[in-house]
Amino acid sequence: MTVAVTLLLASLIAGLATGLLFRVWALLLVSPLIAVVSAIVLQTSGFEFFAGVSVIVGCLVVSQLAYMLATFHLHRWDLSAEDEIDGHPGGHRQKNIRGQNE
Repeated sequence: MTVAVTLLLASLIAGLATGLLFRVWALLLVSPLIAVVSAIVLQTSGFEFFAGVSVIVGCLVVSQLAYMLATFHLHRWDLSAEDEIDGHPGGHRQKNIRGQNE
């Protein structure tokens, strides 16, 4: 049980670090690494196949959710629907449509 919780916590930290430091393409390397390391640790700890698979799937899900939370935290100011409601671009956007207001 301690091994499973430790792996889930390590997956959470890996997902947060990936989300805060890298782009989504880094998940192509991090996710298989989490799965392989988790499988090795669970096998050496004596977990059975189906119990190990469920822990590995849990580690991958936790990692993906942590990545999404970190990404949303970094870009929380860009996710406002306010710019789209009033029709005016925000401070970081430009319309660049010629002749519309002429």
